[in-house]
Amino acid sequence: MTKSVALLDYGSGNLHSAQRALIRAGADVTVTADPEIALRADGLVVPGVGAFAACMAGLRAVRGERIIGKRLAGARPVLGICVGMQILFARGVEFGVETEGCAEWPGTVERLPAAILPHMGWNTVSAPADSTLFAGMDADTRFYFVHSYAAQKWEWSDEGPLDPAKLTWAEHGAPFLAAVENGPLSATQFHPEKSGDAGAQLLRNWVNSL
Repeated sequence: MTKSVALLDYGSGNLHSAQRALIRAGADVTVTADPEIALRADGLVVPGVGAFAACMAGLRAVRGERIIGKRLAGARPVLGICVGMQILFARGVEFGVETEGCAEWPGTVERLPAAILPHMGWNTVSAPADSTLFAGMDADTRFYFVHSYAAQKWEWSDEGPLDPAKLTWAEHGAPFLAAVENGPLSATQFHPEKSGDAGAQLLRNWVNSL
């Protein structure tokens, strides 16, 4: 059965390229800001480009943070992409201004301490062996990044009944989180829809897990 995926339209993100990539991955995709459609779909994708604060303003305008929270409360899968990953953390700091995020994960998204920014282009990642997103990929597989900010620490406590989060790291000036798989909530700092065959495989892996 074809899985339904809602691509959240809140004024930020590469909607058309993400939609095409998800369709190629085998999903039935609806671009929407309608809460009922977003809650009903098998999977929800939250894209994002630009500034953390602008993305959060757009997300709140369509009550996207509530949609994400309700889905996760019911163990319904969500995938964040690029700034759509960053806004899942508690806060972002840009140009000295702190903005509250969705706080699904603790921690702060901050500027990378790199000589050259943005981090733009292809980079390898270090994924855990039991990753669902990166299943079937070689260790030297490259993904396409465009960003100057990232979460550089994982502050979630893995103590308790839930399985520990699966963390994937990359490096540009410092190590940063390239992807997180945390129960129904997954996210990538890179753009799978711009990452060629590797990105297509990752999206297929996610869609097939729904």
